Amino acid sequence: MAPLIDSHFHVFDPAFPSPGNQGFQPEPFLAADYLARAAALGITGGVVVAASTHGLDPAPVLAPLAELGPRYVAVLNADPSWDDATLRRLAASGARGLRFNLYRGMAGPVEELVALARRARAAAGLHAQVYADFATLAPHAAALASLGDGLVIDHLGMAEAGLPLVLDLAGAGAMVKATGFGRVALDVRRALERIEARRPGALMFATDLPSVRAARPFGPEDIALIREVLGAERAQAALHDTAAAYYRIG
Repeated sequence: MAPLIDSHFHVFDPAFPSPGNQGFQPEPFLAADYLARAAALGITGGVVVAASTHGLDPAPVLAPLAELGPRYVAVLNADPSWDDATLRRLAASGARGLRFNLYRGMAGPVEELVALARRARAAAGLHAQVYADFATLAPHAAALASLGDGLVIDHLGMAEAGLPLVLDLAGAGAMVKATGFGRVALDVRRALERIEARRPGALMFATDLPSVRAARPFGPEDIALIREVLGAERAQAALHDTAAAYYRIG
């Protein structure tokens, strides 16, 4: 079984009370639960990502790293109040990026997003991960493109109408998470083909476990689709090598 890097999953530990989102609270999904699922898939490292339900507290996202092990890092919900010293401290604690969750109403204007993203990159080497329906972000194409490889796009950009912008941003250096196939409103196969054609190496596989609020949860067939669409060599990059390098997972 070829090793995989999972660039996007969540942990929900009731030991850390969370504010929830729009009245929604996920069922517990502990680091041990994730590791059991990961082992069966051949996952050897990855990125635990802050969900909307975690709020802005980094603790519920950083705490699982101790149990997940040294090949796991974190992406935190972006808090505009963090100064540069705090950003550097979070990076030293295992953070690799800040998530701007426009889709669930957890981020402000795009101009503020871009400004914080630039500051976090300069101060602490943190990238910006954007969860949004990219069909709504076309007016901000130039500002987002200016982030280059400091931008990571969640869930293929979510919508078919947003794919042209996703392709343009990938061409400008952005990374695109090949995940959430059961929550997007687009032709996944076609999106994978077009993103890979626009810039080989832009795609990074992820499970999105435990797939809360998705119409269809992640399954091994999603990995099979990536292999089928990309072919063996390019799939190896999307399933392991690109994320291992991008997130500095040794």
